[in-house]
Amino acid sequence: MNYSLPEFLAHAIALEHEAAERYLELADMMEAHRNDEVSALFRDMVHYSRLHHDSIVERARTVVLPELRSSEFRWTRPPEVGGEEAFDYTLDAYTALQYARANEVRGMDYYTEVGLNASDPEVKRLAAEFAGEEAEHVDALDEWLARTPRPSAPSHVEPDRP
Repeated sequence: MNYSLPEFLAHAIALEHEAAERYLELADMMEAHRNDEVSALFRDMVHYSRLHHDSIVERARTVVLPELRSSEFRWTRPPEVGGEEAFDYTLDAYTALQYARANEVRGMDYYTEVGLNASDPEVKRLAAEFAGEEAEHVDALDEWLARTPRPSAPSHVEPDRP
């Protein structure tokens, strides 16, 4: 994945926007389950994703960004947006945290791969910086997972159904 700087910035802005939206959905779900502590964590992650988004927009203010349609992005879906499988009414805190962690790992891997394959030194530098930020998110989620009780049964199993 060799990006020009404008193309990379456009992708990073879209990635951070989608990450914030997904964290907001997770926060709302945890709030509905009365898990206010994990909901607050996800709301913090919304805040950090928006700050990262806004800082990228600020960096890009002197760059003419391409207006990419969804089919023009170099991904099927943004790396920090997992599938809809986590958005089930039975979602527990541990599974939500695992889901969020997997999204962050995909974001970190995406930025790492971009940096490794970039020929533009600024893309290489920014991608490494962004990968480092995603690694910090993974570490924070690992800490939460370590102190969050695992569910007694997989979340996809409905006890009232045969």
